[in-house]
Amino acid sequence: MPSPAVDDLRENVRDLLKRTAVALKEGGVPFALCGGYAAWVRGAPEPDHDADFLVPAAEAERAAKVLADAGLHVVDPAEDWLLKVVRDDVFVDVLWRTCGEPVETALIARADVLPVLSVQMPVLAATDILVTKLMTLDEHYCDFARMLPVARALREQVDWPLVARRVAGNDFAVVFLQLLGRLGVVPEDATALT
Repeated sequence: MPSPAVDDLRENVRDLLKRTAVALKEGGVPFALCGGYAAWVRGAPEPDHDADFLVPAAEAERAAKVLADAGLHVVDPAEDWLLKVVRDDVFVDVLWRTCGEPVETALIARADVLPVLSVQMPVLAATDILVTKLMTLDEHYCDFARMLPVARALREQVDWPLVARRVAGNDFAVVFLQLLGRLGVVPEDATALT
């Protein structure tokens, strides 16, 4: 059971998530909710940290302007692939690169418009959520314990053979998929590369 402090933090993240989505919608910037909150909308446990959105790389500057014009506090961090919308102790990341690659319009176009905390917004497809999460795994960050509940919750929504093909170059992701098969989360042959 989350503590009152975690509940307050989540409520603040939820509010900032909604405000960010509404600003992007009203500004006509293509976007999709991604990461932990996208997985949550699709049935995974709610994250206890920030929310994330993707925008096409070509829309990054316009997204920053739209968010600032909506009265949100936009911070340009040292990383050259995201900006942060910040309020008090919470933030929302708006990314235009994921897994080292520019976000393409096609990724955003595959998102489904779903109700998120009473706001209709594009939410990354379950297969894309898993691919983007798995592709972040490396020797510096390889937390299978955080990935397992997400994979379990989304397993029936995911095209596992497609995930396997798209992450085949990442040994950490491949091993995680093998673990899912061995644990019976997905059929072992569902993630085998053919």
